[in-house]
Amino acid sequence: MSGVAIRTAQAADRSAIQVLVERAFRQPLEADLVDRLAADGDIVLELVAEKDGDVVGHVLFSRLMVEGDGASFAAVALAPLGVDPDAQRTGIGVALVEEALRRLQAGGEKLSVVLGDPAYYSRFGYRRGPAEGFSSDYQCYALQALAWGEAPTTGRLVYAAAFADL
Repeated sequence: MSGVAIRTAQAADRSAIQVLVERAFRQPLEADLVDRLAADGDIVLELVAEKDGDVVGHVLFSRLMVEGDGASFAAVALAPLGVDPDAQRTGIGVALVEEALRRLQAGGEKLSVVLGDPAYYSRFGYRRGPAEGFSSDYQCYALQALAWGEAPTTGRLVYAAAFADL
């Protein structure tokens, strides 16, 4: 991962992020999700990996609410994580997620969920077990949770409106 810098995404990165995410997923669906989350103001943290002036990686965490027992709890959802196909398997995705989780925890977030490959996301501490207590439109084997301190273990996961279009 030599020569790669991880930084907070800027407005000027929007078009590069869209191109990168489309390349990483080989379709526009996830890039459209990123654009919608940005337009709706639902982004909590968005980082890019830059190499030689080019955006080669991207991760986004959006606001997620856990609703239950008449109360709401703010959490975050990791989606999407993308790395340019020419730069995959070089540690960029791992570095992006590790830096993002460090920043989120330092910023006081208590719960993060991801819908993704358990073999990949378990390296960051995400686990299926803690997610089983939540109800969600996306409840399946790939829904995983990571908690830092006191966080709910049950309730309904309510994703940002942009996810309804997936």
